[in-house]
Amino acid sequence: MSFGDPNNPYGPPQQQPQQPAPGYGYPQQTPPQQPGYGYPAAPPLGQQGYGQPGYGGYQGGPFSMPGNVKAARVMLFVIAGFQVIGAILFALSAVAIHAAKNDEELQNNVDFQQLADYSAGALWAFTAIVLGWGIFAIVLGAKFGSGGSGLRITTLVFAIITAVLGIYPFIVIGLVHTTLAVLIAVFVGKSDGAAWFNRSKYPAGHQ
Repeated sequence: MSFGDPNNPYGPPQQQPQQPAPGYGYPQQTPPQQPGYGYPAAPPLGQQGYGQPGYGGYQGGPFSMPGNVKAARVMLFVIAGFQVIGAILFALSAVAIHAAKNDEELQNNVDFQQLADYSAGALWAFTAIVLGWGIFAIVLGAKFGSGGSGLRITTLVFAIITAVLGIYPFIVIGLVHTTLAVLIAVFVGKSDGAAWFNRSKYPAGHQ
């Protein structure tokens, strides 16, 4: 019987190599963490939310309407309200002139009848234009939630024309329109306004 035979069951047990204890020259390694099944790894905090696909449904733009754009939208509705009031005043003036034409004392006055016809016709035309401009403002404001760069340009043109008309010829009654129109142009023309109207309208992954 030989103790040197490695196959001898009665021989001395073989020595196993000793592993170095952690903390003595060899740092203890932690196995990498595996993501849980069924739950994708969350992106870094700085990448969540604004402009990232898959978070909020849109890519390349803000998820909610910026405050300046909301303010411009409200101002469009305010202008529309003033337009409706103006249309009512023009219509009432046209009705009053038409009633004056039927006055017995003025029916034989040819000059007045011609002036009344012209004035009533002009007032009804102004009524239609003013009311149409107000409806246009409502349509623009209603499309702020889904409109793109074309709507932004149209709103800027609308605001510029409204501001100019408020200065001349309706300077007395158009100062409020001018002020609101200038603010609309500024708010829509700013960088956050451009980001809102130029954002992608399709959900993430939609082709």
